[in-house]
Amino acid sequence: MAASFTSRCAMLALLALFLSGADGQLSPTFYASTCPNLATIVRSAMNTAVANERRMGASLLRLHFHDCFVEGCDGSVLLDNVPATPTTPAFFGEKNAFGNINSVRGFEVIDTIKSNVEQACPGVVSCADILTLAARDGTVLLGGPTWEVNLGRRDSMTASMDLANRDLPPPFANLVNPDGSGLIARFANKGLNATMMTVLSGAHSIGFAQCKNYRDRLYNEPNIDFQFAQQLQANCPATGPAGDTFLAPFDVQTANAFDNKYYDNLVSRRGLIHSDQVLYSPGGTLASVVNQYRSNNALFLSDFVVAMKKMGDLSPTAGSASQIRTNCRFVNP
Repeated sequence: MAASFTSRCAMLALLALFLSGADGQLSPTFYASTCPNLATIVRSAMNTAVANERRMGASLLRLHFHDCFVEGCDGSVLLDNVPATPTTPAFFGEKNAFGNINSVRGFEVIDTIKSNVEQACPGVVSCADILTLAARDGTVLLGGPTWEVNLGRRDSMTASMDLANRDLPPPFANLVNPDGSGLIARFANKGLNATMMTVLSGAHSIGFAQCKNYRDRLYNEPNIDFQFAQQLQANCPATGPAGDTFLAPFDVQTANAFDNKYYDNLVSRRGLIHSDQVLYSPGGTLASVVNQYRSNNALFLSDFVVAMKKMGDLSPTAGSASQIRTNCRFVNP
């Protein structure tokens, strides 16, 4: 009798665990029994990737943002385009969106981590979870804060270029646009308020942007430091395609160190892209928030952790078809 009761309890516990993954409930211990070495595997690969190229930490953080902002954190940004065949049309996913094409990077690092994870725990860990962990570890390796990552995501079986174009904030976005496409509205659509938008924008403490994304700011915007603009114009001419892919750091002070100098740059009118600089103007809507983070690095880091955890928990649209992809670039056959 006692043994039977114990068996029923064990079965109920297993059922509860299964249902928690099925209905989208995330937990930091989701893989505790099925892939206990997951965090170590991801961290080891990220140590190697960032040691080889420090910029990669920023690239994977950005890749995570671009995944989560389109239909939730579901690994959809990792799906490759598929060429047309005699029986099926071509598939163009999020990689072809304006904010991603020839821009987002780090896919090879995710491929390596996925391969290592599959060797240890085949068919268990989603690409979406791997990307989320890699983004956190890349941030830490560049001097940023750490945070507890909830796990248990599944991988999308679809990716939409159109949705990515709709949801991803472009580099020329204003805080508010009459058509509702401004930065504040885009973040609000994801349940993130203007303060969280400002602190998440601090991810631009690290990373680089291409000339084509800041050219118009250099030559046509008055709210820019003259010397800063002049220095960048040397490698980013007024018309393309010459210089289109020239890279400049978002944070001119500490390009590869995660800190609050990004906000110093905004106050000094040295925000690299338009959508950064619009966060600050004297007396502007978010000026007090920018000044808070500028003067208090600890506050910036702690608020960044809160906002990253909230963004990382964004769920895919209810009813979306999902799986645990074996190859992060393709839907399982």
